[in-house]
Amino acid sequence: MHETKGTKLFRIITITVLSIFTIIPVYVMVISGMKPLKDVQGAFSWWPSTLTIQPYIDMWKTVPLASYFVNSVVVSGVATVLSLIIAIFASYAISRYSFRGRALFSTTVLSTQMLPGVLFLLPLFLIFVNINTNFGVQLVGTRLGLIITYLTFSLPFSIWMLAGYFDGIPRELDEAAKVDGCGPMRALIRVILPAARPGLVAVAIYSFMTSWGEVLFASVMTTDANRTLAVGLQLYSTQTNVYWNQIMAASVVVSIPIVIGFLLLQKNFVAGLTAGAVK
Repeated sequence: MHETKGTKLFRIITITVLSIFTIIPVYVMVISGMKPLKDVQGAFSWWPSTLTIQPYIDMWKTVPLASYFVNSVVVSGVATVLSLIIAIFASYAISRYSFRGRALFSTTVLSTQMLPGVLFLLPLFLIFVNINTNFGVQLVGTRLGLIITYLTFSLPFSIWMLAGYFDGIPRELDEAAKVDGCGPMRALIRVILPAARPGLVAVAIYSFMTSWGEVLFASVMTTDANRTLAVGLQLYSTQTNVYWNQIMAASVVVSIPIVIGFLLLQKNFVAGLTAGAVK
């Protein structure tokens, strides 16, 4: 399609404005994390007079950031793996098999995405308390409880997205695998999953990002021993002081795993989202 000069100019201006709008907060975060505390407590300066890496050293001492980092990796990693495994089987069944309740199950999964997540906070908390009372299984204040909580967010979206992706994979591949002697499970693992790799990557990245940056549920469901990074950032604010430079430095460190993962897998991520959007 031919692009006129006016359209091209509009596109360039729009991209430039959006890029600036996106880059400025990142610049402020990075540059503020390299200033002495007294420089970030006054008027903001776009170009600091002094640059230092001391906030990147002090942030590990002010709060137990390393412990929170481990908690975030464990909780987000396990939640992502479980979400992906469960979603693969559930979405494959929706895509390939007809069974009673299939439409109701699909509608229910999709409808959970229409409700604000905060509505699930109190019900989940009460359920966890009752499980502890009746069965002696402690979930509130544990990594396991937080992992189960995050599955309630990521799993419906993962199932919905993967089902659409599996629908786009020709059923002839399943038939060809059966002709070669593969059962349903082997056909799924050896034929369908490799073809659905972009969709799997997109789902994995979405699940990990959802868990990694979540604050509200982590604030309620964790204790001092198993806080995650997103909650730990709040502890740089005390009754006597707010360590803005350390907050910004810690924010940079927290963002690094997500940025690296996205850069490494962005091609598959974009392909997976695009395919899921059109099918």
